[in-house]
Amino acid sequence: MNRFGERFSFTTFGESHGKAIGVIIDGTPAGIELSEEIVQVELDRRKPGGKYATARQESDKVEILSGVFEGKTTGTSIGMIIYNTNQKSKDYSNIKDLFRPGHADFTYHQKYGIRDYRGGGRSSARETAMRVAVGAVAKQILNLIGIEVFSGVSFLGGVGSEDDLDFNFAKSSEIYSLSRKFEEEQKRAIIQAKESHDSLGGTAVVKIKNSPIGLGEPIYYKLDSILSEAMMNINGTKGVEIGLGYEVTKKSGFENNDQMDIHGFKSNNAGGILGGISNGEDIDIKVHFKPTPSIFLSQETQDIFGTPKEMHLKGRHDPAIAVRGSVVAEAMARTVIADMLLLNMGRRAEDLEKIYGKK
Repeated sequence: MNRFGERFSFTTFGESHGKAIGVIIDGTPAGIELSEEIVQVELDRRKPGGKYATARQESDKVEILSGVFEGKTTGTSIGMIIYNTNQKSKDYSNIKDLFRPGHADFTYHQKYGIRDYRGGGRSSARETAMRVAVGAVAKQILNLIGIEVFSGVSFLGGVGSEDDLDFNFAKSSEIYSLSRKFEEEQKRAIIQAKESHDSLGGTAVVKIKNSPIGLGEPIYYKLDSILSEAMMNINGTKGVEIGLGYEVTKKSGFENNDQMDIHGFKSNNAGGILGGISNGEDIDIKVHFKPTPSIFLSQETQDIFGTPKEMHLKGRHDPAIAVRGSVVAEAMARTVIADMLLLNMGRRAEDLEKIYGKK
């Protein structure tokens, strides 16, 4: 399945070492301001390169093929494409018959019977560039009603904190760190892992502010359920928490419940969602990424014939998925909220009357 969303939905295509990657977006309302420059701003946050990411030099230059006229969306399908310009498929020729530990090589081969060894093909995180492009479109929708989405990295290789998360600081941090206190230590951890030919796990945090009450479609399209699905669909994600998340297992009901007074909720342990529906508080999400499986240490594996082998990987890979993964998580959160906004528009009779008038 390559499609995500209901009313605001998208379908991606392309492989890591193919000619291009692209996306078709359906459901964008007409009249939304959109241009390649707007989308490129978000893509530049995710693109590879730099001291703390993969050395692959992709400009990630987007082209809008359809659905936009004179700087506004037309209400029809939006087509976007990014051409791959810095492929080095030969880096994988020595492992074309080997299953890389921690990757989807084994399961894709067993499921489809076809081995695209060039960076994992469709299973590569290269595809997530198009999700960021979709998130840029969703951002333009959310801007209309003042919904804001922020992201950053709280932990890298166990270094960090859940306290005093600074989303403004993350915007200027090379690694999108949420902590002034731990940023330098996190950078050192990345460099150390890189020099050791290894990688780090990490945690990204997403915060959604100014969400209206009522988003979410119980019982099988709940807001927290779809946000979790969106985050788990990002390459390398191994866990998602909303609000207190796993910490609720240590609480009593009295401690966990968000009590109310005349001003509203006195706490936000629920992370802005009750019964699968937004309650107007900040929506807080934590996304836990595994260490990048592409490492340059000798590893034991099998080839496609079942013969034990030793593998020595080459190539250019991120030492920590969570860094650029945080940008993708932010984008996916935006797509879910945009989808939920459109789904929610006709839930009451008075909503229909506002749009069409009363006969």
